[in-house]
Amino acid sequence: MMKRFSIALAQINPTVGDIAGNAALLATAYDEAHGADIIIAPELALTGYPPEDLILMPHFRKCAMAAAHELAKKTAIGAAFLFGSIWEEDGKVYNAALLAEGGKIVHVQPKTMLPNYGVFDEKRVFSAGSEPHVCHWRGAKLGILVCEDMWHAGVADALKKDGAEILLVINASPFEAGKLAQRHKVAAGAATRTGLPLAYVNLVGGQDDIVFDGGSFVMDAGGAILMQMPEFQESVMTVMRDGVMGTATTTSPRSTNETLWNAMKLALADYVRKNGFSGVLLGLSGGIDSAISVALAVDALGAENVQGVLLPSPYSSQGSIDDALESAKLLGIKTDTISIAPFMQTAEASLTPVFGAEGWMDDIAVGGNLQARIRGQILMALSNQTGRMLLSTGNKSEIAVGYSTLYGDSCGAYCVIKDLYKTEVYTLAKWRNSISKVIPQSSIDKAPSAELKPGQRDDDQLPPYDILDAILQLHIEKRQSAEEIIAQKFDAAVVKKILHLVRISEYKRRQSCPGVKLSPMLFGKDRRYSLTNKF
Repeated sequence: MMKRFSIALAQINPTVGDIAGNAALLATAYDEAHGADIIIAPELALTGYPPEDLILMPHFRKCAMAAAHELAKKTAIGAAFLFGSIWEEDGKVYNAALLAEGGKIVHVQPKTMLPNYGVFDEKRVFSAGSEPHVCHWRGAKLGILVCEDMWHAGVADALKKDGAEILLVINASPFEAGKLAQRHKVAAGAATRTGLPLAYVNLVGGQDDIVFDGGSFVMDAGGAILMQMPEFQESVMTVMRDGVMGTATTTSPRSTNETLWNAMKLALADYVRKNGFSGVLLGLSGGIDSAISVALAVDALGAENVQGVLLPSPYSSQGSIDDALESAKLLGIKTDTISIAPFMQTAEASLTPVFGAEGWMDDIAVGGNLQARIRGQILMALSNQTGRMLLSTGNKSEIAVGYSTLYGDSCGAYCVIKDLYKTEVYTLAKWRNSISKVIPQSSIDKAPSAELKPGQRDDDQLPPYDILDAILQLHIEKRQSAEEIIAQKFDAAVVKKILHLVRISEYKRRQSCPGVKLSPMLFGKDRRYSLTNKF
C-alpha cells in the first residue's frame, strides 16, 4: 500500500535560456508549497521550453547542469523536488525529470518518447531514455513520465508492471483549441488502464509563437478529475494530503472565445515582457483586424503601454478615420495621426518619369503596395524611436492567400491574430464587445477594405470570407486537395484560385512575423512547405 504523502504542483512561467531566472522561479515555488512532501514542477522548467539549439551549446548544458545541482540543495531539509531540466551523461543529453532529495539529485528519469511533429523536434537535440523504472521514494513507488510519455500507453503500462503506485507527469504542453480536453482524455486512459492516480503539471506562459496554458490537474484511479488548476496563470497548489485525493475542486469551464482571448493575451504580454519592449504600437485603420488587435493589446499590457497610429491617405474614408479614433477612445490609448499623402506625392513625382506613365498610383499592385510600404516605413521608424514593438495585424485568411504587402502591412515583430481566420476575428470581436464595448460596431458591420483606391473592397479580389475560410480550413487544417474540396459543393474556379494563391504566397509567409499558435496548423511551425513548389 502506498505510503501517505502530500503533493504540490508548481505551475510556473519560465523563459527559455534564463537559467538563473528560472531557477529563482522554481525556488520561490518550492518555498510557497507549504506542507507538501514533494513539489512537482513542469518539463524543462529550469531551461525553458523549447530550448531548441541552445541544447547543442556545451556551455549552456554546463550552466543548466550546475543550476540543477544548486537547486537540489534546497531539499537538504524538507520536501523533495521533482522538476524538469536537461541531463547530460555518457555523451548523451536527455530531456529529464530530476528528483532532488536530501540536498542532491537522487533519481533521473529521461524522457522516453521524443515528439518530432508540429512544433516539436526533440529528436534533433535529445537522446531518448530507455524503458522507465519506478522511483523508490520514502516508501512509495513513483511512476514518473515526461509529457509525451503519457501519450504512449506502453510507458505508463511499463511503470505499472514495475510496481508504480502513482503516476507523476511533468509537461510542457502548448495550447491549441481543444487541447485541454485531449489531455484529460489521454490522462484518464492512463489512469484507468493502470488503475493508478495521476498528477499532471504543465507550464504556463508565452514563448515565441506558442503559449502554454497551464491547466494542471489531478485524477483518481478511475479517471475522474479531482482538481483542476487555473489556465493562463501561475499557481502553486497542494493537491494531495495524507494519500487522499481531496475533495473535488475544479476551476469554472471557460467558453472557447474566452479561452482563445486569454491565450492571445498571455502570449502577447509575455512576448513583449520577455523581449524587453517598453510597449507596443500599431497602425489603426478603422478595420476589424486593427480594432481587435489593439483591444487585445490593451487587455494584455494596459492602455498606457499601447500607442495607436492613424496613417490616412487620400483614399481613406472619413468613416474609417472616425472608427479608428473611436477605437482609441473606447480603449483610452494615445494616438498620433500622420498623413501619407505627402509621401505619396513625392513618390509619384519621383517614379512617374521612370515608369513612363501616369495613373499608376491607382493600380493596387503598384500604387497600393507602395502606400502600404510607406505606412510600414513610418511605423517602423516610430518603433525605433519609441522602443515600442510594432504589432502586425494580419489574420490567417489574408496570410494564407497572400493578401498583404511584404514590408508594408506585414511589418511587425509579432502578430497576435496570425492564427485566426477572418470569420473567427468577427466572432471574437462580438464576444469581447459582449463583455464591454472596446471595438466600434461600424468596424464589425462594414465591408472589409484596404482602401488603397476609391471604392475598393476585399471581395473584389476574394470570395466572401465565410466561403474563403471554409475552403482554407479544408485545405490547410485537413490537407484536402482541390478535387476533394470541390466535391463538397464549392465552386471549382473559386477553389482552384484560392489554392493557387495559397501555393504562390509561401514566400510571403516565410518572411512574416511570429504569432501565437491557436490551432493545430499554425503557419511556420505546424505547416511547412517549400518556397519553390510546383505540386
